[in-house]
Amino acid sequence: MLPENTRRSLPMALLHAREVVMARFRPMLAAHDVTEQQWRVLRVLSEAGPVEATELADRASVLPPSLTRIIKALEGRRFITRNKAEGDGRRVVLAIAPAGSALIDALSPERRVIYDDIEQRFGHDRLEQLLDLLENLIDGES
Repeated sequence: MLPENTRRSLPMALLHAREVVMARFRPMLAAHDVTEQQWRVLRVLSEAGPVEATELADRASVLPPSLTRIIKALEGRRFITRNKAEGDGRRVVLAIAPAGSALIDALSPERRVIYDDIEQRFGHDRLEQLLDLLENLIDGES
């Protein structure tokens, strides 16, 4: 059954929820002159370690053409490093650099306050359930 209005449309609800959540994080990112996409790339590299560009684009939900621009910007700020993959010089492996890790660490307390506030307003169990449901939705469509 199709939703009767956009308020109950899954794509619209997901976009709206993203905007509500990201509105909390944007001032923090803007204060450090980091875009949302750049932040996602840094977070993935921080958590995953060195990865190939294709995998990074997928994990950070960034289109490959956008990733090229993001890589240049982050390299220019010395937040990431780029190296050729062993055995195949056409592939690129990206890794977080010390300056990128320092930025992640510097923003960690502010990020924690934002997450804690969201959790307090929404409830720990409900937030965990929402994350589980979204993960199931993603896994079911992949």
